[in-house]
Amino acid sequence: MNKRVMIQWAAVSLTSFLAVIIIVPTILVKTVTPPTSVERQPESLAAQLDNQEGTSSLVIPVYLTKTKQVESIPLEAYVRGVLAAEMPIEFELEAMKAQAMAARTYIIRRIVEQDFSNMPVTNAWVTDTIAHQAYVSDEELKARWGTAYQANLDKLNLAVNETKDMILTYQQKPIQATFFSTSNGYTENSEDYWNEYIPYLRSVPSPWDVKLSPRYKETTTISLKELQSKLGLRGSIPVSANASGGLKIVQMTEGHRIKKMTIGGKTFTGREVREKLGLASSQFQWSWKGTNLQMTTFGYGHGVGMSQWGANGMALEGRKAEEIVKYFYTGIEINRTSNLLKGKSF
Repeated sequence: MNKRVMIQWAAVSLTSFLAVIIIVPTILVKTVTPPTSVERQPESLAAQLDNQEGTSSLVIPVYLTKTKQVESIPLEAYVRGVLAAEMPIEFELEAMKAQAMAARTYIIRRIVEQDFSNMPVTNAWVTDTIAHQAYVSDEELKARWGTAYQANLDKLNLAVNETKDMILTYQQKPIQATFFSTSNGYTENSEDYWNEYIPYLRSVPSPWDVKLSPRYKETTTISLKELQSKLGLRGSIPVSANASGGLKIVQMTEGHRIKKMTIGGKTFTGREVREKLGLASSQFQWSWKGTNLQMTTFGYGHGVGMSQWGANGMALEGRKAEEIVKYFYTGIEINRTSNLLKGKSF
């Protein structure tokens, strides 16, 4: 073998050797972690968006609690499932469009902030429960609606498609698009319920709820023993309206809910009383009937953000979805998901 041939042979051998070095690890990686539709991790988001379709290709890994499986659902199909779970199908289209924007904003905010907390598994971004956003599949909707399925699905699709890619932002960031069922006539400042000032979650009037919502006013009976147990009270509580040491309001919020009160000499926030006693709202009145406390609540939910029945009331008056969300979320803008996420690395 002459010198020139030897050099050529060595070059070919070296090339083959390098090819093996490059190829073998790739094969090993694929063998160890085979790609599956349910194992999409947050860091793969940039790759999902790196095409001309933008968010059309984005899938949301959702943990389904009934089957204990993770299913990858296209973004807009996920929004449709949340809309079906979170808002009555009988609501006006513009109210449903407002809800669709809020639902889409919620998941995009989690993605942008890389906040995949409160999850039972590591390979999903949200559950299908109210711990995040409730979600129902098409199969569940078929069983629920029967012959009305197609007509209802068409309405859901219209609400989602007419708001496709649209999210709510404040200073170019997705907002905490909180919502609830029914107001007491006003929404609540964020800091009065969660002890955190959020500039776009301000108290605004919502007069529509009182006439429209079946959950506006409810009365619950709680025994004295149950009251003491749930609130951790050891001493006796006088069971007359004006007795010292009974129930007394100390401070109200701008949203006309109880901010602080005393019960049996102990101070509670309105939120604490609501959650410990399982009340519908933190605005309530009470009266004693023997040793039973009758508590009448006004509104249903925490009261922060968009009132769903208020949104429906605005829609019935002819207001558009854009006007509805800007009313309940102070100072926000409507942006495009694709504009917000395009070119970002996660």
